Amino acid sequence: MAKLVYSAIASLDGYVADEQGNFDWSVPDDEVHRFVNDLERPIGTYLYGRRLYEVMVAWESLDAFPDPSAVTRDFAAIWQAADKVVYSRTLERVSSARTRIERAFEPDAVRAMKAAAERDITVGGAELAGQALAAGLVDECHLFLSPIVVGGGTPALPAGVRIELELLAEGRFGNGVVHVHYRTRSAA
Repeated sequence: MAKLVYSAIASLDGYVADEQGNFDWSVPDDEVHRFVNDLERPIGTYLYGRRLYEVMVAWESLDAFPDPSAVTRDFAAIWQAADKVVYSRTLERVSSARTRIERAFEPDAVRAMKAAAERDITVGGAELAGQALAAGLVDECHLFLSPIVVGGGTPALPAGVRIELELLAEGRFGNGVVHVHYRTRSAA
């Protein structure tokens, strides 16, 4: 059975975007990006909410990245090779290959997807990940804590959900980002 993994880059106070919706402070440098690429390489399917999909679809081509680095090209190839499922009630069509739309997040359907998948699955977008966490579907969490406090915004983790975690790894990067990797106790 595949694992469902939640990864997020957040501020030290736990937000993936500030109160204005900005997350430019979270752009990873090459060292962090290489590490993220290695985490994403085994992923077979990305589960996205509409807003995150609309950000991530830039990876479908490198047109948005003038003079892309090797790290950027590597991530684009990883992203393009994976299947994508976008959960949206309003998105009418997708603009990337290997992508389908689901109108509602159904925990039982995701459980079946995990059971059938040969490669791990990642859930992206704080709201969608919050639903997956609340449903007990997430097996592992990777949080990249950026050296900034933004004071409010979109929380990386949902309110009102309690989950016991086991620390699997931690590390720090030259730019001050700290990575923590947890397994949910229910997944152990």
